[in-house]
Amino acid sequence: MTETFHIGRLGKPHGVKGEISFHFTDDIFERVDAEYVFLEIDGLQVPFFFEEYRFRSETTALVKFEGIDDATRAAELVGCNVFFPRELSDEEDGELSWAELVGFTITNSPDGIIVGVVTAIDLSTINTLFEVKTKDGQQILIPANDDLIDDIDRDNRNIAMRIPEGLLGINN
Repeated sequence: MTETFHIGRLGKPHGVKGEISFHFTDDIFERVDAEYVFLEIDGLQVPFFFEEYRFRSETTALVKFEGIDDATRAAELVGCNVFFPRELSDEEDGELSWAELVGFTITNSPDGIIVGVVTAIDLSTINTLFEVKTKDGQQILIPANDDLIDDIDRDNRNIAMRIPEGLLGINN
């Protein structure tokens, strides 16, 4: 799972030729031309190759996968989580999307202490937040503010941040 990251979910079939709606939560799908994605089926990530796709809105596309040729087959995929291969996003312009940061470790820059691992990104408010699971299993929130981020190391999957004194104590 560290070789992929979640980018959306499949909706309902569209028409009778096997197209299905794809609701994406990450813009990587728009920025990187990929031949395939992974669908989570029975807990396993299975590659599915695109025959074609077209955008319907900023967050929805209609996709046609190879070998899915009718509405019945497409209906079997409804609700599947969609994952994007990290290796394809690495080839891109170096810009990371929010979804790609899930699974990265956050380190407090001044002292080098590991704070925890990013489990999710909260984009529901004007201030984006990292949802972080600490070593002792607590879930905490840390602002994903550019002024606090010193470095993002894609290779080592680490985010070095200058976390303001007292911020970690607020979450307890």
